[in-house]
Amino acid sequence: MKILVSGLVNIETTISVKGFPIDYSPIEYPFFGIDSAVSGVGYNIAKALTTLGDNVKFVSFLANDAEGERVLSQLECDGIDTDGISYRLKRTPVSAVLYDPQGRRRIYCDLKDIQEQSVDPDIVLESGKACAIAALCNINFNRDLIKAAKKLGITTATDVHVLGDIDDEYNRDFMENADILFLSDENIPREPKEFVKALYERYHNRIIVVGMGEKGALLFEAKKTAFSLIPAYNSGKIVNTVGAGDALFSSFIHFFAKGFEPKAALERAVIFAGIKIGANGASLGFCTEDVVEKTAAK
Repeated sequence: MKILVSGLVNIETTISVKGFPIDYSPIEYPFFGIDSAVSGVGYNIAKALTTLGDNVKFVSFLANDAEGERVLSQLECDGIDTDGISYRLKRTPVSAVLYDPQGRRRIYCDLKDIQEQSVDPDIVLESGKACAIAALCNINFNRDLIKAAKKLGITTATDVHVLGDIDDEYNRDFMENADILFLSDENIPREPKEFVKALYERYHNRIIVVGMGEKGALLFEAKKTAFSLIPAYNSGKIVNTVGAGDALFSSFIHFFAKGFEPKAALERAVIFAGIKIGANGASLGFCTEDVVEKTAAK
């Protein structure tokens, strides 16, 4: 399955902390508690889909610096095509993630100058027409791209992550043009079903999914005007929940693109995400489709 993915790639450092809030001390020694890896929403999705067996066309931006070289090396190691990478940034984006033993996290993301970049939709979508789905992250350089993909009839999918207002100005372009819309329940100001109904009435998305952590995921299908609540999958091991939403989003796209009904696709996606959070790092812990299917069959 060929899928277009466009979004952020960065270097992520994860730091284990005892809990939140963090008490002040001049120095800590969390032995084996600090790690660094290539990450970023776009990369996480591209890697997850590649692990699941998809052919990914990946579009993103880097700088010609040491971090950029590290990212490029990792992409090649992962078998992700690098033809869609542009080297226009002054410096490659970086992030730091603090996480506690309960899996709670605080993310600091330094995007550098990536929000000032743009892509040519005609060039990207020339090969993107052959893609089953365009998974376009809510970053500035994808605004024109998601509009153009929608006009061409390519199935569009985006994750707006933490959303508290259906009229959110930053995310409006993405919500208006997404056939498949994902978000988290972390900042929803009212009951999730009511919030989703309001989103649908405004934007008429075909599918809306709300990731709800340990409570599972809420699915709305416009075709059936029906909700389904899919329970979370507990593998018995939770290390770090960062990247769980990316895992849920990407695995849903994979199974949906293969022809699974939305509910069946989401049932498999919660398994994929549940296994993923047993690893430390947003881009780590992805399993294969075979593992998901064997787990689902139990």
